[in-house]
Amino acid sequence: MKKTDLAKFDAKKLMGKVAAPGAAFGNAVAPAVDKREQRKRDQALGLVPFAVKLNSELVKQLQARAAETGQDLNVTVAEVLARGLEATAD
Repeated sequence: MKKTDLAKFDAKKLMGKVAAPGAAFGNAVAPAVDKREQRKRDQALGLVPFAVKLNSELVKQLQARAAETGQDLNVTVAEVLARGLEATAD
């Protein structure tokens, strides 16, 4: 970052015009998401965050399947995993 950029940033900070992290771009208004409430709703539904690293081709296939069915990606992944687990249990 250049010295002039730092000076500009400091001036914006003083004026209270620094964009908050996650703020919408331009004039768009980002919906306010209360993460605590979302976490409570997810827990009530029995949902648990589960992060994995997948091959990009596999992710594209999952996204395509979700788009075909019109479902959320989370729902699609859950269904695919459930079917796969049922198939291996037999």
